[in-house]
Amino acid sequence: MAALREWIAQAPPGARLPSNRALCAEHGASPVTVAKAVRTLVALGLAETRPGVGTFVRLVRTSRPADHSWQTAALGSSHGRGTHVSRTQRAPGPEAIALHSGYPDRELLPERLVRAALARAARTDAALRRAPVEGLPELRAWFATELASRTPSGVTPANDRDVLILPGSQSGLSSIFRAVVGHGRPLVVESPTYWGAILAAAQAGVELVPVPSGPRGPDPDDVARALEQTGARAFYAQPTYANPTGAQWSAQRGHDVLDVVRRHGAFLVEDDWAHDLAIDSEPRPVAAHDDDGHVIYLRSLTKSVSPSLRVAAVVARGPVRDRILADRAATSMYVSGLLQAAALDVVSQPAWRSHLRDVRRRLRARRDLLAESLREHVPDAVLDRVPAGGLNLWVRLPDGTDLDRLVRECEERGVLVAPGTEWFPAEAAGPYVRLSYAGPAPDRFDEAARLIAESLHAAR
Repeated sequence: MAALREWIAQAPPGARLPSNRALCAEHGASPVTVAKAVRTLVALGLAETRPGVGTFVRLVRTSRPADHSWQTAALGSSHGRGTHVSRTQRAPGPEAIALHSGYPDRELLPERLVRAALARAARTDAALRRAPVEGLPELRAWFATELASRTPSGVTPANDRDVLILPGSQSGLSSIFRAVVGHGRPLVVESPTYWGAILAAAQAGVELVPVPSGPRGPDPDDVARALEQTGARAFYAQPTYANPTGAQWSAQRGHDVLDVVRRHGAFLVEDDWAHDLAIDSEPRPVAAHDDDGHVIYLRSLTKSVSPSLRVAAVVARGPVRDRILADRAATSMYVSGLLQAAALDVVSQPAWRSHLRDVRRRLRARRDLLAESLREHVPDAVLDRVPAGGLNLWVRLPDGTDLDRLVRECEERGVLVAPGTEWFPAEAAGPYVRLSYAGPAPDRFDEAARLIAESLHAAR
């Protein structure tokens, strides 16, 4: 009730509000409406209720500034702990053109399937029972079958026992880095690579060893050299639609890298984050060609089903599977059975495949529109590769671009972009930005490109 808020604004602190009955009579409102208005004012901190006495304008309490300086000594240095929040996680304003996020727009999600699946799952025992620590058997079997469908003859396919269900792939990375690599030990990674992997490694105390990776992925010789020189026993990579570059390894590149890790007795941690986001090619999981446990395979449904259904899986064979399971059990105990049941429901529906075909078409149109808008309005920017899948464009800006200033200039003009520095585990190889073509309002991509061009001019 606007009138009630206006009354409070003019009344002195501690003044008693009229009774609900009086308010109903004065404003011609129902008791339910008045009661709701009073509850809202209390929630906003404008009023306070005193049981048995009445409701009063909230007193203004003066307080001294809190002194948190003692925490500096108690916490110690934050160096290397990854305490920052990525710009990709920022919530955009209502009028902003959001090209920074790593999550797809709502219209790219199977909303009808998700809502129906959650409703059905809520009516089952999954809503009340504790899920197994390894995950629901049926969901584990689905992930195993998905990988097995890509497995050629002569290679033993994964089975459900090899699969562990995770509350999102980010937590899976943390467990793998702790359980497989270990604190203070080296981990070879592509450069650039997923910022979340850099963060997870920092939290686990893992030392990153970057190798350059371009439009076709890393050079296997560089990977071999890094493993040999550092003694690392794991290589983290995204062979399919890498974040941020969009690179997809060829089948031969996958075989060559797998041969390298086999020769060095190492693991390939394969993050297949964009498996369901193909556009112009099909996913080629390296794990499908490995049956002796060298590949630890991650696949998530968060981007393709719903960000609210944080369900993923890791496929690991041999003793390494048990080590990862032990870490997961100690960290989160189990994944919500309700979310697992809903995720399985979605991907088991015949409409799921139809949805993926529709998303492929939509992503292609968005990707091409954003790429063309950049070519027209930002000709100085270089797009080395139009990705065959995923959600983003990886754009090289002219040398000398002040990237921090560019991001600020874009934001002032109402465009949010992600600075490429977040994806480099060491010094950035140049001024890059990652631009998402999966966000809302693709009809504003042309406007966004023009505003980026203005911002680029101001930042040089």
